[in-house]
Amino acid sequence: MQMISKMTEKRKAIIIGAGPTGLAAALRLHQQTDIEVTLYELRSEPTTLGGAIGILPNGLRLLHRLGVYEKAVARGFSSSNMTLHSLQGNIVAQQDYVGWAREKTGFGYLRIKRTDLVDVLLEAVQQMNIPIHFNTRLTTIEESDLSVKVVFEDGSTDTADMLIGCDGIHSFVRRTYVDPEKTLEYSGMSGLGSLIPTSALSPTTTDQVTGLDVTLTEDGMLAVNPCTANKGELFCFFSKEAALPESGGGRDGWEVHRKEEVDGFKSTLLRSLENARGEWGTALREIVNNISVVKFYPVYRLPLGGIWSKGRCVLVGDAAHAMSPHAGQGVSMGLEDVFLLSRLLEDHKRSLDEVFDKYDHIRRPRVNEIFKLAAQNAEVRRKSSAWGLWFKELKVSVGMCLAWALGMEKTGLRQAHLVYDIDAVELA
Repeated sequence: MQMISKMTEKRKAIIIGAGPTGLAAALRLHQQTDIEVTLYELRSEPTTLGGAIGILPNGLRLLHRLGVYEKAVARGFSSSNMTLHSLQGNIVAQQDYVGWAREKTGFGYLRIKRTDLVDVLLEAVQQMNIPIHFNTRLTTIEESDLSVKVVFEDGSTDTADMLIGCDGIHSFVRRTYVDPEKTLEYSGMSGLGSLIPTSALSPTTTDQVTGLDVTLTEDGMLAVNPCTANKGELFCFFSKEAALPESGGGRDGWEVHRKEEVDGFKSTLLRSLENARGEWGTALREIVNNISVVKFYPVYRLPLGGIWSKGRCVLVGDAAHAMSPHAGQGVSMGLEDVFLLSRLLEDHKRSLDEVFDKYDHIRRPRVNEIFKLAAQNAEVRRKSSAWGLWFKELKVSVGMCLAWALGMEKTGLRQAHLVYDIDAVELA
């Protein structure tokens, strides 16, 4: 590796991407280091695609250290109760799926609209007077021994000691500079998601949604989860195994508003629920019938391996290691990256080569673990026969009952990864 000359006395970082990871990186660098930060965002306004995201204890603890936890909780829904319903209307299993981790960390689970999380982080960035520029499309990255220079489509430029690529799964920084050989792969899974105001639903239906309410079907998994503090909106999402559309799904999936297309998606979901019985079956059909906008997204990921840094540039979050969302750790992985990188950069004695090498060495095993967990969790969403669906429900029910009977939940079964603290990792 080419050794990088030591940084200038007054250090500066350019962050590409103002999604949750980029905004968090700006905040943490401002909190923990003397590095001056400037953010650049491709889009013209502070928004991001997606419906609602889940954040687990390891991520919530880091939001608390950023100083935005309380404001995030005030915008989201905090229940960690999970209920698995059968199509026959029975409750197959029910548990607090972060109970042990909450006892260890003091943090539970938050479902929050992605736009709300961005708003909270953006407000904190602006309060710190960190410069942020929207509608700036990066076109060129140039390096010298002493600096890295970026050129934007409008002809403007900026120069800094380092560049941090937080520009997501389709990262320009990765594709054109750090690791052009790394290509996305389709996971074989796709999702349909929609935000539904509870004002459109009957009180009977709304009252039945107590947290993450999941129903397995032969076609996939349907889940409903409140995503605002007052339970004013529900996030309904359907994950299933699917061939990639001929269009390839577009850059970020696509959003459907036209009535005939929305009705087509609703018909697909309703067919999956045609055998649903009881009050829960009635509730699901009411929820689906009140969908007005559908977000379709094919789930892509980056294969394990690859290069995370080159010269003065480093990749963080999905830009480095995008994975399937089925472990609920996408945002949290980006936060862990940010906190580790900031700790390493706090030490002026470390060269950028040393910082990026240590960052890579520490993060790889953790990222690989969560990547594999996400892939494993996706299996329950795959298409199955009626007997296969029965076996999936039985397996989940028996597994949870045995865990309770043997006291295994008290030992952190399936929750050990949620108490991981990146700030406790040794740097030496």
